[in-house]
Amino acid sequence: MPESSPIIEVAKRVCPAVITIVISKDLPKIEGFFMLPFEGGGFIMPKIKKGRKERTKIGGGSGFIISPNGLVLTSQHVVSDPEADYTVVLEPTKKYPAKVLARDPINDIAILKIKAKKLPYLELSDSSRIELGQTVVAIGNALGEFHDTLSSGIISGLSRYITAFSGLTHQAERLRGLIQTDAAINPGNSGGPLVNIEGEVIGINTAMVMGAQNIGFAIPINYAKKDLEEVKKYGKIMIPFLGVRYVILDKQISEKNKLPVDYGALVMRETLGESAVVKGSPAEKAGIKEFDIILEAGGEKITAKNPLSDILQKSKIGDEISLKVLREKKEITLKTKLEEKK
Repeated sequence: MPESSPIIEVAKRVCPAVITIVISKDLPKIEGFFMLPFEGGGFIMPKIKKGRKERTKIGGGSGFIISPNGLVLTSQHVVSDPEADYTVVLEPTKKYPAKVLARDPINDIAILKIKAKKLPYLELSDSSRIELGQTVVAIGNALGEFHDTLSSGIISGLSRYITAFSGLTHQAERLRGLIQTDAAINPGNSGGPLVNIEGEVIGINTAMVMGAQNIGFAIPINYAKKDLEEVKKYGKIMIPFLGVRYVILDKQISEKNKLPVDYGALVMRETLGESAVVKGSPAEKAGIKEFDIILEAGGEKITAKNPLSDILQKSKIGDEISLKVLREKKEITLKTKLEEKK
């Protein structure tokens, strides 16, 4: 007699709407390899034909359809390259080019659109109502090879804060308010849904802890609902923009660099050739300078758990915001008006 399990019903309901995202890009054509001698040994180097490029698959991830006319949710880091092309694979014989409608790098969410109708889709739940110990199922394209991989578990933590690193760009992303689960989340699962026992989406799978077992994280689906509302209303995500590059200070960074405070946002460029303060930005208009430490924004103290990006996200475009700044051991207050991020 066939087994009776609610997980089986979840699989039947959810898997048809979970998709694979294939990332492709035109890269220089490799015609072979050669050995580059070095200290008695050598390195194997690719032989590239000048002027020749070929379409190359450079990665993949997961996603899920949320409307019958082809709206798709995934993780921002899956589709972060603006020069790449993205293909949604619904079935081996059903492939659709995907357009990225919006990227939300703060919450690691992206919204895509494919041209199709009468598609299977998932209902979005209310992630503010989830509870510790609740049964959940994670679905995705594990390791980029195993489609419709299911893993079940429970919600083992709420409101987690982590620093995650993208496998493609190697950039650090600070994510907060995450759902922790012991349902297995593997490379390639990113962007897939975390669903409750009714098959409704409560989160977007986003990260795992390397070297640990049964510790995965998902972005609460309510974050994505806000982005969806803005895309439907404005055609894009409206992100308030200040225009500074910065490092969030903590005790370790401050002690190592002999800084006067162990909190705040130290305004500084990340790489040579860029500016710490974006030209023409609200920050420049306010008078922010490189090596200023922004201690507070809008009356809120800036810390590792309450970074500047989170504070700005609570504001609206056009809001006037007050900045408490430490400059050469003196506190000053500056004001500026937030603008739309271009």
